[in-house]
Order: sequence, then structure tokens, then C-alpha cells
Amino acid sequence: MPMNRAHRRLCSSEKWALTTRDHILPWALADVPLGDDVLEIGPGYGANLRVLIEQVPRVTAVEIDEGTAALLEGKWGDRATILHADGAAMPLPDESFSSVVCFVMLHHVPTAAQQDRIFAEAHRVLGPGGVFAGCDSQPSFRFRVLHFRDTMNTVDPAGLPDRLAKAGFADVSVDRHPESGAVRFRAIRR
Repeated sequence: MPMNRAHRRLCSSEKWALTTRDHILPWALADVPLGDDVLEIGPGYGANLRVLIEQVPRVTAVEIDEGTAALLEGKWGDRATILHADGAAMPLPDESFSSVVCFVMLHHVPTAAQQDRIFAEAHRVLGPGGVFAGCDSQPSFRFRVLHFRDTMNTVDPAGLPDRLAKAGFADVSVDRHPESGAVRFRAIRR
């Protein structure tokens, strides 16, 4: 998994789960219609997943790390479908979800080309009118320290609309959190 020990400890903590529930997801998903069948790409230790399963009838989570996918299956497998797979090549049918989401994970994807494949896959598995939404962090001193010897490939907010449009999305919107500077995006499959 492309995360150092301190980073893994933070992301698996109850403090992070509460931050996700109380701050990250309310901002990232404000006014986003999730529908009944949501796919989360890159759930990590499940902080987002545990919120999503309370909000929608069906959740599927695709996690690239085998050990983390097994942990999620053991903890949430009775309420969500957990798949050990790469978000850039998902073993899922076309147009099968009402929404696709990813939160604070894109910077763990080593290259922009791999991120673009994730965007293309999100588009492929979304039904017409479905929304792709999420957020990610931006560099800061503290963020760089947390990612010491860790994968850190942040997305450029200025280039993100074009990248999502190239993946096939329409009505792309990208903005920044007024305090943290984090990036939030939403896009629609037409």
C-alpha cells in the first residue's frame, strides 16, 4: 500500500473517521444526488464507507490493496459489496451505478495517466445522468510531512476540468475549500 506507517495510523483512526463524517463528506457531497447504487473507489480503511452505507441502499467499494480489502470485507461486507480490484480497471459492468465517488485518495495514485484511467472507468460504470463526485487534498507543509516516503501525486485543480471532460464527463465543476484548500469536483455522465 503506498502509505507510510504514520499515514496508515492516521487514516485508520477514529479521529479520521469522525473528521470524514463531520467535515469532509458533508462538504464533498453537498447537493450531490447519490441515487440508490453508489460505487466508492479507494475506500482505504472505510471511514467514508461507514458513512455511505447509512445514506444509500447499496454501496460497492473497490479497494486496490488486498489486505485492506479483506479488512473492509470483514467489517462492512454484510452491508456493502467489497471488491479487491484496481479502480483503473474495474471488473464491473458498464452503466451500473447511480453515482461514483472517491475521497482523499487520488493523490495516492502514482501517475496522472493512472488517475485518468480511474476517471475513464468512473465514466464507464456510471449510468446516464449519474454523478462522479469527490475531493482530494492539496500540498501543504504538513501534508508533505505526512507523505514522507509515501505516494503523493496531487491533482492540479486548474487542469482537472479538462481531464474529466476528456474522460467523457459533462457539467464539470471544480472548486476549493475556503480554509483547507482541498479540491472538490463533480461531473455528470450524459
